[in-house]
Amino acid sequence: MFPIGDDNTGNHRTPYVNYVFIGINLVVFLLLQQIGGNDAFTYAFSLVPKEILSGTDINGAVTIKDEFGRILGEITHYETPLPVYFNFLSSMFMHGSIMHIAGNMMFLWVFGDNLENLLGHFRFAVFYLFCGFAAAIAQIAIEPWSVIPMLGASGAISGVLGGYLLMFPRNPVRAIILNMVTTVPAFVALGLWIAYQLVVGYLAPSGVGGVAYAAHIGGFFAGLFSVRIFAIGRV
Repeated sequence: MFPIGDDNTGNHRTPYVNYVFIGINLVVFLLLQQIGGNDAFTYAFSLVPKEILSGTDINGAVTIKDEFGRILGEITHYETPLPVYFNFLSSMFMHGSIMHIAGNMMFLWVFGDNLENLLGHFRFAVFYLFCGFAAAIAQIAIEPWSVIPMLGASGAISGVLGGYLLMFPRNPVRAIILNMVTTVPAFVALGLWIAYQLVVGYLAPSGVGGVAYAAHIGGFFAGLFSVRIFAIGRV
């Protein structure tokens, strides 16, 4: 399921925060990460589960092993100039490829403005960051031994999807589903999305192709279960 638009006729607030988040992601990817070519910056500010649990920065070549101790390869870490816990925040605004950021920003563009309109600018900003932190914690809980860097806005955006599903379940969403452009209620589009995350995450708990499914699932349910708290007094 890939969204291309939704119904915004009820919106009355300009989604400035959503625009700012999209802008920050683009600036970081294009200028600081240099379209993914600046390994020193990308690896220094990505989130590494083992670093978070140990509180110690990993620097230099590291052998990657799975939970059974099997060697998967080697990766080079770069020194983190700030405390490793800062990377909870910095990793939310970095991406691994053009397709990675393009897909994430499209999801945020389609679904973020409706939630910002409902919650207001400040609450939406806090909600987004809260979901991003929750997503990272979910991934760390699944792979606490991992030295593979985590990066991307997917976890926070998954929280936006969870909040959107609860607050706008019948909002029409235009999406590409099974190679067809169609319009379906949000609960169908986002239900298909989270079902896919759950199935693939269960079959491959360590992720497939570098995808942190636990972060997607954790962020989604963080948004689903917390959005009504953030919406107190708004609905």
